[in-house]
Amino acid sequence: MNLWVFDFDGTLSPIVSDREAAALHPMCRDLIESLSQRDGHFVAVLSSREIEDLAGRVPLPLVILGGASGLEWRLPGGHRIRPGDPAETRREEVRKAIAPLLSGFSSIPGVDVEDKGWSVAVHYRRVLPEVLPMLEPLLRELGNTPGIRVFRGTYAVEVQLFPNVSKSFGVRRLCRLLEFDPSKDRILYAGDDENDAVAMRWVLKKGGIALSVGNRLPVRGARHMADPAALARAVGELAGPRLGMT
Repeated sequence: MNLWVFDFDGTLSPIVSDREAAALHPMCRDLIESLSQRDGHFVAVLSSREIEDLAGRVPLPLVILGGASGLEWRLPGGHRIRPGDPAETRREEVRKAIAPLLSGFSSIPGVDVEDKGWSVAVHYRRVLPEVLPMLEPLLRELGNTPGIRVFRGTYAVEVQLFPNVSKSFGVRRLCRLLEFDPSKDRILYAGDDENDAVAMRWVLKKGGIALSVGNRLPVRGARHMADPAALARAVGELAGPRLGMT
């Protein structure tokens, strides 16, 4: 058995200035579609985006979709797994608690605060260099806020509204859902930011393969891929000559 897990933004999709324009790289689309059609292979895309958003960007029915870093899932056949009402209540409490701090970010020119439902992303790609120092005190305060977890990405920080939720949480939950034993079968994880790095370390600890796309992540044992096209080529080689990519 093989389990292939991919982050979306920056991994299967190139990083773009407009996050709404993010789309699967054509080579990555061919890759995950071909992998998902092979017997004995599970393919999942695990993102901090919500399922509805992710589903429109990965319109492949045999690919498992994990949203909100693994809090919600869509399995082949359309079965949905969602957090329950207590989680919804807790989410709203945390959201209210950090609202004043997020308002502080929004007041800085060029900062875009994105509500992802189960997480919040603070984007600052468009912030002018001379304004960037204004961000640091707020970023430190955000990182020290109890009850949340903060991951840094490319020109963005991701705020998990549940501190125990990460891509590692998502991968472990997926293994339980599939009754997949990563210590016995092959598992690969590919990603590009701090949240992905947590999952990579868990996968490597289980004897799996971790691929870091774009910026080199400080993950011992991870293999570096320059971009999504390089990722597609590398995974295609790992999968073997019968993959049938176009």
